[in-house]
Amino acid sequence: MLKTFDCPKCGAPVSYEKDVVGASLTARCPYCNSSLAVPDEMLGRPARIISHVNIDLRNTVSGGKATKWILVIVLIPLFGVLIGAIAMGGFLLPLLKGAISPGDSKVTPPTKTGPTGPGDKGTGNAFATQILNFGSEGIGPGMFKDARSIAVDGAGRIYVGEYTGGRIQVFDPAGKFITQWSIGDRKTILRGLAADRKGTVYAVHGGDIHRYQAGSGELLGQLEYEGKSGFDDVTAAADGGLVAAWYSNRDDIVRFDSSGKAVRTIPAAISGTSGDSELSTRVAVDGSGNIYALGRFNSAVFKFTPEGKFVNRFGGPGDQAGQFRAAYSVAVDGKGRVYVGDTKGIQVFDDNGRYLTMFSPNDLAFGMVFNDKNELFVVARKHVLKLALKEP
Repeated sequence: MLKTFDCPKCGAPVSYEKDVVGASLTARCPYCNSSLAVPDEMLGRPARIISHVNIDLRNTVSGGKATKWILVIVLIPLFGVLIGAIAMGGFLLPLLKGAISPGDSKVTPPTKTGPTGPGDKGTGNAFATQILNFGSEGIGPGMFKDARSIAVDGAGRIYVGEYTGGRIQVFDPAGKFITQWSIGDRKTILRGLAADRKGTVYAVHGGDIHRYQAGSGELLGQLEYEGKSGFDDVTAAADGGLVAAWYSNRDDIVRFDSSGKAVRTIPAAISGTSGDSELSTRVAVDGSGNIYALGRFNSAVFKFTPEGKFVNRFGGPGDQAGQFRAAYSVAVDGKGRVYVGDTKGIQVFDDNGRYLTMFSPNDLAFGMVFNDKNELFVVARKHVLKLALKEP
């Protein structure tokens, strides 16, 4: 059976076949090329990076003499190639200098435009200006180990969830720590987080959407759905309802009203449109109720009307502008512009999917959300950014 998990190094989706009970399997991330140990659901063990193995060649043959001769045989041709390259360089350099006239333009190396650290104010693009940055690595108040989920309620309170361990921290609009609470134990994996205007927090873990009271973290119950467990993400809509991504042999999008009742389902939302399976979906909704579903395996965004009718798709795999290398998050601002967090940066599209620009916050945007002031909050594992955006 094909399964998927998030790479603990870069956050990209990694798929694997697990058909041997109790087997200790490994997989390789297709984006950062890390060798990974797959998660063990039975033991509640998350995926982890496997350390590189250093091979000692000195003792591969008794006494090490044979290995030394092998190294000599291999290195002699290499030295010959190196000497030849140096000689050719000395011969060709005058010719190359003569071929470049004084009027030719010089090639300059590209400059890094993104921020160099958590305190850097730049984003690499005048479209977005950093106005707040808080957090650091750790387990204390206001510190994060692997934060990937973020939500903002109607009062501007900020909720930040750790990917593993069930810890949710609450901050005021200025990023000052208020409190924290837990939604589980060290085995809990938080897949999605949302908050409505009244301050109810919705957390996706264990395949279900659980409701919590914001101040105390008291569990208020969970949303009922005929398809039962299988939820992967959730986002709050302006009308007080929710939009969620669900998967159980089929990728559906489910819409809930303000009372938490499922009122509409878009069956096979991505796979039914693209013809390709989709195992990891992120969702966002604009002020008019249009739904944007990011299919991480399809490397594209799919737009649907509030009634669930497919409108269009945009993106696609690649390194060109408007294409995705390893997209992870999606959000929509008050102007209807769509933001996609990718390993390349945050790419911005208009509501029809036309590429507009890209800016580069520090680290990958694992989660994004907008407040009522149209300010963008980005969670990037060890810190949280708030960005002011340029008006169109």
